[in-house]
Amino acid sequence: MLYARALAGIAGLVLLAGCSADLGGVGGAIGLGGSAKPQALAVGDEPYAVKIGASTLAQGGSAADAAAAMYFALSVTYPVAAGLGSGGICIVHDPLKAETQEFDFLPQDAAGGGNYAIAGAVRGFALLQASYGVLPWQKVVAPAEGYAAAGFPISRALAGRLSDAADVIRLDAGLSAQFLDEEGHVKAAGVVVNNLDLAQTLAAVRTNGPDGFYAGPVAAKIAAYAAAEGGTITVAELSGYRAQAVTPRVVQMGSQYVYLPSQKTSAGAFASVLLDNLLRAQNTDVGAKDLQASIVYSVQQSLKAIKVTELPKDLGSTGFATMDARGQAVACAVTMNGPFGSGHTARGTGVTLAKAAAAAGPAFLTPLIAAPRTDSPAVLAGAGAGGPNGSAAIFYALARIAAGDEITTRKDLRTTGVAPYDTVNAIICSGSICAALPDPATNGLGASVPTQGK
Repeated sequence: MLYARALAGIAGLVLLAGCSADLGGVGGAIGLGGSAKPQALAVGDEPYAVKIGASTLAQGGSAADAAAAMYFALSVTYPVAAGLGSGGICIVHDPLKAETQEFDFLPQDAAGGGNYAIAGAVRGFALLQASYGVLPWQKVVAPAEGYAAAGFPISRALAGRLSDAADVIRLDAGLSAQFLDEEGHVKAAGVVVNNLDLAQTLAAVRTNGPDGFYAGPVAAKIAAYAAAEGGTITVAELSGYRAQAVTPRVVQMGSQYVYLPSQKTSAGAFASVLLDNLLRAQNTDVGAKDLQASIVYSVQQSLKAIKVTELPKDLGSTGFATMDARGQAVACAVTMNGPFGSGHTARGTGVTLAKAAAAAGPAFLTPLIAAPRTDSPAVLAGAGAGGPNGSAAIFYALARIAAGDEITTRKDLRTTGVAPYDTVNAIICSGSICAALPDPATNGLGASVPTQGK
């Protein structure tokens, strides 16, 4: 069923001021907010995954290590939007190397059609971590494997999405076994769940790298399940999937260079149109005085440009960001192309397959990074995800930063107005102070890990 995200409704939905969410002690052991000391930061929609990212940074991992560790943790603790069947886009900025790179690994439709997409995220995060990580691969995957094997408490962030996806869960044996109680009700926040099949798949990925997913027993089980359920994914297609490292689009905005997805993807095409419309709107008399009006107008025009008039309520997406004390920053957005993707879990793997042929879902993955120079640390690393309001919210933050405004607290970051489906998460630096800011209308988490200055 389509949600009323018609063009006429965008103005009323986009950029509503949000309030801080009660995290219920989830972040009690991790510093929140900003600090003038050198630090490492992580932010995202699901707190337990963010804590894994922060722990990876505390162990000396790079931002790339932390982003990969967060993704694998999300595949366990937030599979509604970031399962192993997902795909996405990340942007990495490394001032020590004076380079910024984009990694594209969106889900791909099988050549023979069908409802199931070929997953890209395992290959994508493996390439990203091999390019910019410093920790052994095993240390990046192991925490997620531990969550899947030993269990984890359902967070408030996940509980909200589970409730909305109850009908999807009930139709899949794997999802039902994990997330429904004996009476058929969705399990509540705080209930401990595990997924032993997923733990075994993650063990294969930890041991064999991405080939543990795209070849061998896991790939064979995915292909066999797809064939039995009317899909056409083949073992050859899985083994042949390749993530791409490309040059992101670069646009100057004020004193900042903005790195956003290239126009080769639907996400990059929408982000580029939205940014171009925003720059034009700000050059008008009204737009120069009213940023929110400029954003609303830009979203409306951009949706018209890609011929989108309505969208599903939940596109099954999430975004997150990391930054290490050396200045490396990573912004990512991933999607299942719907809540739990296709809603079908390949037997014996714990992998819920992404939905194929998503009309516009990947268009609204908007990771971006802004920095004054290629050899300078980022002032913004963040992502809007889930829909046009997510994209709008991250561009709103970008425009304020480019104008010289300070965004230092969670309430300063505008929510999307339709959280938790569309969200914005960002790491923002002003001078020597950086803050990890989750969407103010969600149960996400921003974590900072103080480190020793050199």
